[in-house]
Amino acid sequence: MTAVANTAGKALWFIESHFASDITLDDIANTVGVSRFQTSRAFEAAMGLPIMRYVKSRRLSQAARALALGAPDILAVALDAGYGSHEAFTRAFRDHFGITPEAVRARGHMDDIQLTEPIKMDETLVELEPPRFENRKSLLVAGLSERYDQASSAGIPAQWQRFMPYFESGIPGQVGRDAYGVTFNFDDNSNCEYLCGVEVADFSGLPAALSRVRIGEQRYVVFWHRGHISTIRRTWNSIWNKWLPESGHAAADAPNLERYGENFDPHAGTGGVELWVPIKA
Repeated sequence: MTAVANTAGKALWFIESHFASDITLDDIANTVGVSRFQTSRAFEAAMGLPIMRYVKSRRLSQAARALALGAPDILAVALDAGYGSHEAFTRAFRDHFGITPEAVRARGHMDDIQLTEPIKMDETLVELEPPRFENRKSLLVAGLSERYDQASSAGIPAQWQRFMPYFESGIPGQVGRDAYGVTFNFDDNSNCEYLCGVEVADFSGLPAALSRVRIGEQRYVVFWHRGHISTIRRTWNSIWNKWLPESGHAAADAPNLERYGENFDPHAGTGGVELWVPIKA
């Protein structure tokens, strides 16, 4: 593992070395040496899935192996996987694999079970252009909001498509012509809200269909993503797993922003986008 994989790489090592025990996000973050928020964002940017979902999947995969090999006591397997009861374990196991622990043990194989194997981290990073720092006053954004997990986040382009008629017809109180993607309200499983919208002067007079988010005054480091919008994850990965660990700055637990200026072509996905990462002052 190279130095550029700092945050996600350290987290992955700790998980693979300790997931048989009852580890928490706090345990992982303390070992890595950054906040829970930064640990979660860095891991998901590099690995493509939420950090605690990976821990859960690795535990359940190990449990499935033990059951297929004929483990005599399902409750003992459940406790080893971090579940306090046979019922809770069975429910999680069935939700994850579509089959009960008893059935796996009875048939003695895992042929049609999709196990989560240890991840080999993709260390492909991009060269970032030097960022700038900005102190931004509070920002009001109105638009369409959806809650996503990693599996459903592919729906964000369609969300923008639904928003474009509002953007093109104009939104009451709109400030300027820039559009914003706001990612906020993260939980420990990296589920989050994503709002595509515009800055507004106030929230009065908005259509009922539009959501609102108020972003407080914040210091940001701002990066430029020059490539096609489909490659934006590589830039995020490079920010969270190269620039931030090497910079000495710490991410703040606050919304991340994408700012789409007038040069961005929403039909072609080209023209570049600014990525605003909140940092501690």
